[in-house]
Amino acid sequence: MYGCQQRLKYKMANYWSKIRRHDVPCPELDINSLRRRPNREQQSVKNCKRLRRAEVNYLPLHPSGETGDSLEVWVEKQRLLNEMKKKDNKKVIQEEMAKTFSVRRLEVVRGSPAVAEFKERWAALFCEAEIKEEFRIITTIPLEHRFLSKVDLYTPKLIALMKTKGGCMGTKLRPLLNKLSQQDNRSDVTVHIVKVLVIRGADGEDPVDASIILEGMEMLSGCRNTANACVLLMGLVYALNLAYPTTLCYTFEAFQKLFLDLDGIKLSPKVHTLKVKLLS
Repeated sequence: MYGCQQRLKYKMANYWSKIRRHDVPCPELDINSLRRRPNREQQSVKNCKRLRRAEVNYLPLHPSGETGDSLEVWVEKQRLLNEMKKKDNKKVIQEEMAKTFSVRRLEVVRGSPAVAEFKERWAALFCEAEIKEEFRIITTIPLEHRFLSKVDLYTPKLIALMKTKGGCMGTKLRPLLNKLSQQDNRSDVTVHIVKVLVIRGADGEDPVDASIILEGMEMLSGCRNTANACVLLMGLVYALNLAYPTTLCYTFEAFQKLFLDLDGIKLSPKVHTLKVKLLS
């Protein structure tokens, strides 16, 4: 296995070298080219833009006959904003979003814009259907089906593992296992970078709704339940090229590598231990 990986590694290195030598347009190479960086970054290898989570279409080429600097990009954005105001136009929005994917992806990877600012320019992306479609284009796999099927597969083992926990962790999990919960407080939303906000009814049992919080702002509401909110949150993480929050890095790693089965070979010790227990 190691030998195959090394051969593939050297073949890809030779492939990239040939592309550079013949000046073939390739956004994945151009974005990291020292010649195209600002003067202050030309001697630095920092801020290298590379695949982090098994993306397939990380930085695709623009459609034939179009460039990112053309006025047409701005026109397409305005058309999307206008189409969002109409009804029964999902097909038109999907076509326009697919057409502008390369421009949007380059903007996300190169500029790392604030989520609120990006939402103003690409409002059509922040709906359930487009998040799933964006994820499918980036990774080529169906987001909801893959995630929920793995959740269904692992749920019995996860519940069994939770019940064996003792100490402080067991105390924290007991209310969840007993279906007891407290009313969520919206006042602390702004201090969270990434969060799923669950709204419960008066009885505190089943969630009435769920929302997604990014960079302290509510970016998506009407997620219906926690599971669907987690699905859409992973979709947004990929669509916006967001880094996993430090305090939840293992949770998101489990989402990606266990529930979405993306880059599942390289696991941290904690996630690897969890996987062994789930498959035992």
